[in-house]
Amino acid sequence: MTTDLHHPLIAEFPEHRDAIHVLKTSNAHFRRLFDEYHRVDREVVRIEGEVEPASDAVTEGLKKKRLQLKDDLHHMLVAHSRP
Repeated sequence: MTTDLHHPLIAEFPEHRDAIHVLKTSNAHFRRLFDEYHRVDREVVRIEGEVEPASDAVTEGLKKKRLQLKDDLHHMLVAHSRP
């Protein structure tokens, strides 16, 4: 059994901790992506922990979605952090 660990955004980008807080409270689009990222992350962990059944294709699709959301969020964090 392969278990994936949670990938909370704050752990993925600790250097952007302050920006994450600011954007979560001030940018509705960021907040939606942030919430979706964490929902998908929890789902992947449940599947890989064999708590919830899913095909390999579904699991891989969720992992790709999580990665895309992470990339989108990172771009927003970098843009916010630029002077």
